[in-house]
Amino acid sequence: MGDDYQGRVLVYSLTGCAHCKAAKHTLTTLNVPFTDVSIDQYDSSVRQEVKERTGKSTVPQIFFNDVYIGGNVELQEVVKDKEKWSELIANIRSNPPNDQAPALPDDSLKIGDSDSTLSAEADDMLACEPDEFARLVTEIKSSGIIADHRSGIFKQKRTFTGRDFVAYMMKAKNMDESAATDQGQQLLQRHFIYAVKHQQGFSNSDNLFRLLEDDNSGALNQGETSCQPSSVNELGEELRKLILKVYSIYLSADGRKVDYDGISRSSEFKLYQKLALQLHRVEVETASREEKLAFFINVYNALVVHANVVKGPPTNMWQRYKFFNNMKYIIGGELYSLQDIENGVLRANRKGVGMIFRPFSVSDARYKVALEHHEPLIHFALVCGAKSCPPIKTYSADGVMDQLKTAAQAFLEGEDVLVDIEKGTVALSKIFQWYKEDFGGTDSSLIGWICDNMDQSEKRDQLKKLHASGRYKVHFLTYDWSTNS
Repeated sequence: MGDDYQGRVLVYSLTGCAHCKAAKHTLTTLNVPFTDVSIDQYDSSVRQEVKERTGKSTVPQIFFNDVYIGGNVELQEVVKDKEKWSELIANIRSNPPNDQAPALPDDSLKIGDSDSTLSAEADDMLACEPDEFARLVTEIKSSGIIADHRSGIFKQKRTFTGRDFVAYMMKAKNMDESAATDQGQQLLQRHFIYAVKHQQGFSNSDNLFRLLEDDNSGALNQGETSCQPSSVNELGEELRKLILKVYSIYLSADGRKVDYDGISRSSEFKLYQKLALQLHRVEVETASREEKLAFFINVYNALVVHANVVKGPPTNMWQRYKFFNNMKYIIGGELYSLQDIENGVLRANRKGVGMIFRPFSVSDARYKVALEHHEPLIHFALVCGAKSCPPIKTYSADGVMDQLKTAAQAFLEGEDVLVDIEKGTVALSKIFQWYKEDFGGTDSSLIGWICDNMDQSEKRDQLKKLHASGRYKVHFLTYDWSTNS
């Protein structure tokens, strides 16, 4: 610590956490030196130690020597209390950390998630092996079969029929019909082409297909790629880590605003955009439930930031509707909007807020990708819903359920669940009203689910007492849609 301080202020934080940055900004403004421990740079044992010491799953967590302050909200309250603040400053000026103060994590526990490591990993992924079918795609471009076609009242630009493709392959490659059709199926399975109406399989018919690079839907990762398919685990986590790193660089000093314009011009974001192209050919249909959960949560959160950068955050209800329905990625050869990912895949093809129909029909190729059973915990992992950031920002298939439970605990212990034992009221985030179906469909089942998934605390004890009595009233908090741009 500084020359005038014998003690230590320790801040446990997380990359990209606005509340962590706000707390550190306050300390810097007040000329209080501190040691920052970013827990995502360390083995999970450090995260577990913080939880055991504080009883909290959120960050930041702040210590003045052995005196536990709490998070950013608690820090701001202490700063306003001049007498208590003076005592804390006097303590760290005069006294070195004692045995009760948390120790700094050992360097051996670092996992090497540095800027240079991220860049090197991303560069490695960009330097991919070209797929053997990439040459055939080049030949199709100059074959003359790609044209504009009518499909009902719509014109489908730069498409070709299965029949024209088979005829071309039979003539140009001297193949029989079966072999030519199989080549089309290979292109479809390898996600170089997609069926315009999302039907499953390639056929020698008038069904229309389009090269993925010619997609005209406005997908944010539209473009050309010839890479071999990537694994869902590796690509999804790398995308999320990279976009979070970019996001954190351009977060204001007080943690309240993001310079989206600065992000759009950065070299890091250009690297992310190139990496996002590899989503075109990622294999998702055969992934396990755990792999799909981790991958689609990571990709959803990355897409939200990507969309805010290139399109700007939505500012009203109509813009929000368009944002969640129109912001899309090409994933595994198919188009997925934010709505498709959340309600179609992660909620097991359930109707979302304001939706008349389910996202995917049975004949839709994306139907096979959807989870067989919905997962309520995803609501606490899709972007940051709590005032304190959850301690996990990326998810991996190995241990994803534990990670999701930790994210839920962080959300539930915050101000999105308020219990007034005297008045017999429970105030909950609007998320619980919008998706009550996922938590059992009734107020009673909802409160029971929350009790079962909260960490041990006084608030949990009070909530369980109210739930057991059956005499309580639930209402839902106003949702704050304000943006941080």
